[in-house]
Amino acid sequence: MNKLLQILKRYDYVVVFVVLVVVSLVLMARTSYYQSSRLVALGNGIAGDWYRGVNSVSGYFGLKAENDRLAAENAALRAQLAESYISYTDSVFTVNDTVYKQRYTYTEAQVMKNSWTQQNNYIMINKGSDHGVEPDMAVISPQGIVGIVVSTSRNFATVMPVLHSDSRNSVKVRRTGVSGSLVWDGLNYQYAQIVDITTAYQINEGDTIVTSGQANDFPEGIPVGYVQSAEPNQGTGFYKVRLRLATDFNKLDHVYIIDNRFREEQQQLMKGVEEQ
Repeated sequence: MNKLLQILKRYDYVVVFVVLVVVSLVLMARTSYYQSSRLVALGNGIAGDWYRGVNSVSGYFGLKAENDRLAAENAALRAQLAESYISYTDSVFTVNDTVYKQRYTYTEAQVMKNSWTQQNNYIMINKGSDHGVEPDMAVISPQGIVGIVVSTSRNFATVMPVLHSDSRNSVKVRRTGVSGSLVWDGLNYQYAQIVDITTAYQINEGDTIVTSGQANDFPEGIPVGYVQSAEPNQGTGFYKVRLRLATDFNKLDHVYIIDNRFREEQQQLMKGVEEQ
């Protein structure tokens, strides 16, 4: 209490000035409609700016929750796309019975760790075996292909991205359907190469490259990248194709893990064929 009295005594002139200003404003507001309206408008403006600032701050801190919600919603929507289903048509005489069974399901995950400047890069995500994630599952971003799950713990998984010397994925030119293999030379995280495309087919700058759907991991039609150049590799009969990747690995945040519900059945079938 003594400290408060000392402060008031030290700044008594300031306190008196503030009190007089407030009294003056109150008297002006009571005696003049114009002055009253101006004061109300000023107060509303100050209050509006204050609440706008508060909403901006609270909105910023709410972005993560909103992003998580949108990513989960996108995963559910992707699972409803036509390419996530496999079609069966059984014809008996003139009766056609077509049944659609879902082939791919999507699980949203957040990137915990990510590298893109090494020869062999890896990504860690925050979903693991407790969430149904298994090795060999495909991983994509909202923009396109990312990589393949290689190992899991209960709550996390490690992904080998296409930015890895051992990565090799089946892709095709969307315009022509001609297939090749996606590889990475370890030089620039924004670019990759396509091999095994014969020069018998035309490839144009700007052609879109997508997943072929011929493997047991990625659905058909996932964006991979866009052709920057395509030159015949002398003496091989194949193109040397350079493309800009659709996914920006430097800004990778949310991803989707793809579960091919027929993968085990397909693998068992191929294993039986190889053993013959």
